Amino acid sequence: MESKKVLFVSQEITPYLAETQMSKIGRYLPQGIQERGKEIRIFMPRYGCINERRNQLHEVIRLSGMNLIIDDTDHPLIIKVASIQSARMQVYFIDNEDFFHRKFVATDSSGKEFEDNDERALFFAKGVLETVKKLRWAPDIVHCHGWMSALVPVYLRDIYNDDPIFSNKKIIYSVYNNDFKTPFRNTFADKLRYDGIDGDNLKLAQKPDYINISKLAIRNSDGVIIGSENINPELMKYINSTGKPVLGYQDESTYIDAYNEFYDKLLSY
Repeated sequence: MESKKVLFVSQEITPYLAETQMSKIGRYLPQGIQERGKEIRIFMPRYGCINERRNQLHEVIRLSGMNLIIDDTDHPLIIKVASIQSARMQVYFIDNEDFFHRKFVATDSSGKEFEDNDERALFFAKGVLETVKKLRWAPDIVHCHGWMSALVPVYLRDIYNDDPIFSNKKIIYSVYNNDFKTPFRNTFADKLRYDGIDGDNLKLAQKPDYINISKLAIRNSDGVIIGSENINPELMKYINSTGKPVLGYQDESTYIDAYNEFYDKLLSY
């Protein structure tokens, strides 16, 4: 039987970023899933604070060179890759000079959230999906971690739904305790509309705060995983109201097997 394929789209992965609950899951979950017999691909943004030399990132010329349009402006997509030798895994990095060369992840040195985090999340989502198409690698599961990945489920449902590469996918969104405080800019819905997103997705995008961006990801997913012990109570209420399969919070000793079973369960529906 052919191995099932899992695409991981992560906001944070250690050792490229400091250890957090999300970055550790971003690092060890794919390894555990690969060890349980599934094929994996991993994507994250190439933030400017990632040391390219120390982590041996290099550009993948055959995958780079595409332009992605965000709000009627062309932005070149650069793909880099690095290996985690001990786990026999590769990590693909989505890079662009305008969005990912500053030395911080989502906030500046004073803790102020970047004004263009909306466009950074859009570029990341579109960059991942276009690169997976170029790789001709059709995932069975697409597992998104953190709000920077929240637009991946939206684009998969609304824009890429008929693409043969994504025709058999099940989408899972992991919700963490990592709220952002400043809503995306009020032009955000127009940027989605420009790409062809409409209906209820566009309605939610009219007020693009953390709650609604998370709701967008959840409503376009097939299953939800609670990634942190305590998440925003309004989101928890929303998740329970959707009737979608939900996997509750798992601690470090159990989560890999629990997530793997959750994948298998979703694939059997």
